[in-house]
Amino acid sequence: MRTTINIDDEILNFVVKETKAPTRTAAVRQALEDYVRRKKIEKLIALKGKIKFDMDWKTLRKGWDRHFDRTR
Repeated sequence: MRTTINIDDEILNFVVKETKAPTRTAAVRQALEDYVRRKKIEKLIALKGKIKFDMDWKTLRKGWDRHFDRTR
């Protein structure tokens, strides 16, 4: 989707430089994707202690391996 936005040149140049993106569009896309990823992580962290989960990682691993049997 095409959108026209006004972004300060200094900020945009910084984002392009830091992301090493080939284009400004790619740099903005990468920055937005990173922002969304961080927000999702923050929401998951906020759930800490609010969900009762009594399985340990070993039990989860066994179930995961059985569910995705690699021998098939």
